[in-house]
Amino acid sequence: MIGWAKGTTVRATAYPQTSAALSNLRGVFILILLAFHACVPYLASAPAPAASFEAPPYSWLAFPIVDSRRFFGFDLYCAWEDAQVMAMMFFLSGVFVAPSLRRKGAARFAADRAWRLAPPFLLGLFVLSPLALFPVFRRLNPDANVADYLAAYLRLPFLPNGPQWFVWLLLAFALVTAAVSALCPGALDRLGALASGARHRPGPFLLALAVAATWAYLPPMLAYGPFDWFESGPFSFQKSRPLLYGVFFVAGVAAGANGMGEGLLAADGALAKGWRRLAMAAPLALFAWMGLMGIGLTWPKVAPLAMTFFSGVAYVAACVTGVASLLSASVRFGGQPVRWLAPLGRNAMGIFALHYAPMIWIQDALTSAAVPAPVKACFVFAATLVISLALSSAIRRSVALAWLIGEAPVSAPALPEYARP
Repeated sequence: MIGWAKGTTVRATAYPQTSAALSNLRGVFILILLAFHACVPYLASAPAPAASFEAPPYSWLAFPIVDSRRFFGFDLYCAWEDAQVMAMMFFLSGVFVAPSLRRKGAARFAADRAWRLAPPFLLGLFVLSPLALFPVFRRLNPDANVADYLAAYLRLPFLPNGPQWFVWLLLAFALVTAAVSALCPGALDRLGALASGARHRPGPFLLALAVAATWAYLPPMLAYGPFDWFESGPFSFQKSRPLLYGVFFVAGVAAGANGMGEGLLAADGALAKGWRRLAMAAPLALFAWMGLMGIGLTWPKVAPLAMTFFSGVAYVAACVTGVASLLSASVRFGGQPVRWLAPLGRNAMGIFALHYAPMIWIQDALTSAAVPAPVKACFVFAATLVISLALSSAIRRSVALAWLIGEAPVSAPALPEYARP
């Protein structure tokens, strides 16, 4: 484990520095997410286009549009996002839970989280996902009309929710945390105590996170495999990962329970000072996982159980080092507000809720274009960002509609990041 030097005293500027860093991350992560979805049709490892809309294995859920143009570099990028950024998103979501719970109480916190997350989930489920997937159906059934599509959509044994799986899982974690806080009033303080020494010695906290994440990930991964999805009604998740994401969410709650500028999140703490070592450790763990996974997929008969086990351990290591590296670099270098990231941060939930449908339609329109995959992906990314940001900004101007995308109206007073529901 990396050794961490004992640090210095907390500066008066530590809180606003950390708050600004996490606020900047909010804008950065929405860019990362859009880039991930923009690259999916052009992965070198993407399967052949789905043969049927209504028959298993429903590969169009993961690959709605599959383009003939491919680029292996996108596989590396998407592997990084899958292993390290997703864990970081759940960790960050947990960071703001304890301050909000203490200020509002469990009942109001739960109500506010439900009010913010349930409407965009339902909007995506019943409006945006059906709209997004029409080009997928049309490619498989060129002569069909909208009525045929709706009939086929309703015959599916589940309701596709696209990227909205993240929203409902996040809401479930928040509601469980609120319930635990109500039933065990000292739970937040005890959880914060586990991370109280992380400002000077983050090693034990990260080691405990790695152990908990390993126990949460390995059993379901060995039972169901690393990639299988559960689909039932409006709910979906990767079978091997809900407990893993829950561990990172709880770790974020523990880190945030000591305050934004304290503990693991201190801008002048040992984690921030160790950014160089973590910047080397994170890609090493990522490439180790990718190598082991590649061997297992290419030669499945070579010690299959052992290879699966070690690739699972490497995946957890990639998640933990990735979260630590992203967090350390952010609090070390992102302590000042970045003006161009501000509108992305203010509209992050709206962009997330609205981007999927225009992106798939644009990807579908570009399939016949004889241009390289990177050019297509860049155009898809830029066009989708402009459209979804414009839509989010326009919707937020209506007090009656802003809640549909989980955002506050433009007319509402601005809240600091920690005070958002």
